[in-house]
Amino acid sequence: MSQEQAMAVFENFKIRRQYDEKSEIWYFSVVDIIAALIQQPDHQAARNYWKVLKNRLKKEGSQSVTKCNRLKLEAADGKKYLTDVASPETLLRLIQSVPSPKAEPIKLWLAKVGYERIQDMSDPARSLDRAREYWKQHGLNWSKKPAGAL
Repeated sequence: MSQEQAMAVFENFKIRRQYDEKSEIWYFSVVDIIAALIQQPDHQAARNYWKVLKNRLKKEGSQSVTKCNRLKLEAADGKKYLTDVASPETLLRLIQSVPSPKAEPIKLWLAKVGYERIQDMSDPARSLDRAREYWKQHGLNWSKKPAGAL
């Protein structure tokens, strides 16, 4: 299964994600989405929130929790750990379970991310242009890319 990993950003929160080319679906880190929803920069606090929410939803018989998968995603320490991930469809259901003023902005952000992927698939040059712009915004020089970069 060919998969592309990428980091997305919602406001100041980094959202780990992985694209599965076979199913053509992005899978997002649930903990990262929860952190953005509750505006919690402390990863451990966001993990604890998700753990409690997941247990509550399981007790309620929510299908959303059972649709979460686990993929190895890179953590802040550079190592890969099994992480709960979900498709945008499942995330939209989970987001409804979290009281947050950020719920609607995150729903719109997820829709935008999906739309961008569809555009990139139909025009690969667009994806490269967006990557160059991202590098420029972060003060990086496209011609002096690090080893292993595009």
